[in-house]
Amino acid sequence: MRNLRKISERNKLLVLSLLVGLASGLAAVILKRLIELIQKGMPQRAYVILPAIGMMLAFLVVRYLVRDNIGHGVTKVLLSVSRNESKIKPHNMWSSVVTSALTIGFGGSVGAEAPIVYTGAALGSNIGQKFALSHRGVTILVGCGAAGAIAGIFQAPLAGVLFTLEILLFNISMESMMPLLLSTVTATVASSLLLGDSMTFKCSVEAFAMGRIPFYIILGIFCGLVSLYFTRTTLRLEDRISKFRNPWIKWLCCSIGLGLLILVFPPLFGEGYSTVKDLMDGSVAGEESLIPFFHSPWAVPVFFAAVMLLKVVAMTLTNAGGGVGGTFGPTLVVGALAGFVLVRSLNLLNCGLPEQNFVLVGMAGLMAGVMQAPMTAIFLIAEITGGYELLLPLIICSTVSFGTIRIWERYSIYTKRIAQSGDLLTHDSDRAALTLMNTSELVKDKYARVHVNDSLGKIVRIISESSGAVIAVLDKKDRFQGMINISDVREHLFNTDEYDRLKAYNIMTEAPEKVYADEKMDSVMLKFDKTDAWRLPVLNSEGQYLGFISRSRILAAYREKLKEISPED
Repeated sequence: MRNLRKISERNKLLVLSLLVGLASGLAAVILKRLIELIQKGMPQRAYVILPAIGMMLAFLVVRYLVRDNIGHGVTKVLLSVSRNESKIKPHNMWSSVVTSALTIGFGGSVGAEAPIVYTGAALGSNIGQKFALSHRGVTILVGCGAAGAIAGIFQAPLAGVLFTLEILLFNISMESMMPLLLSTVTATVASSLLLGDSMTFKCSVEAFAMGRIPFYIILGIFCGLVSLYFTRTTLRLEDRISKFRNPWIKWLCCSIGLGLLILVFPPLFGEGYSTVKDLMDGSVAGEESLIPFFHSPWAVPVFFAAVMLLKVVAMTLTNAGGGVGGTFGPTLVVGALAGFVLVRSLNLLNCGLPEQNFVLVGMAGLMAGVMQAPMTAIFLIAEITGGYELLLPLIICSTVSFGTIRIWERYSIYTKRIAQSGDLLTHDSDRAALTLMNTSELVKDKYARVHVNDSLGKIVRIISESSGAVIAVLDKKDRFQGMINISDVREHLFNTDEYDRLKAYNIMTEAPEKVYADEKMDSVMLKFDKTDAWRLPVLNSEGQYLGFISRSRILAAYREKLKEISPED
């Protein structure tokens, strides 16, 4: 380990990416095994109340052991990169695994992918910090951990790399691609050795026929609309449930709601992957017994359309009620259901379409819409189903779905809230640099300060001892009242008769704008452009003076940040 610290960061990244990939792959295996182990010990007759127990256990672990919010794993990784220098707390290397295993093992209607991505990213972050990597190096290892986690849980190395490039990181150079590739290959090999080499949704598909392209375009539009419903319903439900201040009442309400949904629609129990496999195998006849009007051929698509719409509600109730899980798995399930509902409806109209093909392609279509990551969707579904024969339909459906949702929704389910807060990093280097800059770190308090009632004589003495170009004028509670430019005092310097008569409030001027310590840098820059000022006062939320921020200081910090995040040559 000591020798590793002495080598160049470039070579160190290659070695550590192997370590991160191995750790992420093992974490994925552990999570899968834990879920299977818990599921085997569950009494099947009590399936309606089991999710509530899992949610409670996960909630207790988070509240009394972890003592941190670990939900929405992918979003948390994005925030750590944009706002916390890619630093993720050490407990995230295990806490998401334990809590999501309890949630999903007991039948929570969520996925394991987001928690394992958070775990992999945490492994990359902490290993990178342990070996004293630069900010950029730690960020790349965060990406390696997330990519390795996806590769490990799905045994899909290419999808892991694309997931990181499309959703998590930005401005990755070809040189930085090597650690990502090493990490995903290592994770896939580790997972395959321990779990066996098997595809998650392997199925036989019918050969693609060019004449069916219009139907795949229709499926893409349908998936785009369902994606819009998925994203907006999830966020709105979360906002409404968050109004419950008492966590125990929230758990109770969510548990009752989820239990009732599962009672009426049993496919909502658990991740839902078993339902996807049944749809791909054509084993859905058994569900007809659950439908009062099963004698109608339209009963099955109607039933699964309801499951498709309510899966989003079940997922949100699980997470809001204390469970820990992600939207990745439910996205795949809803996509499969969307493909099945559409193709079965078309076949009832005598279109003669292969149902398993549309189920498979629908999964990609919904991923492309909900996550707004079409490349990840295309190659993940191809890798986990063996459906490379349907590569063209996968591309068509994913592209159309992505284009459809972008008409109404600019951001993915992972990035919408971050974008609203102004913390979203993008592939635009200029905007990314501004997002990474912290206003409070650029404040300088070298400037003198006076009380609003201080005399001109005192101000002159302070000027003689100060090198600053301005003086801050404050009240008794240190709240900013105005500013005195040194040049404005010169006309009074030789009028000693005014030294006692004139006060600070007589000669101070209003600041053209005020900046706040927690303000986003793009907003600060707009204020500078609007006022054409060279420096502006910075205040805290209570209006107390902290110092000044200057245009030159911002530009210097911006150049440094841009250099830090730009791809290497």
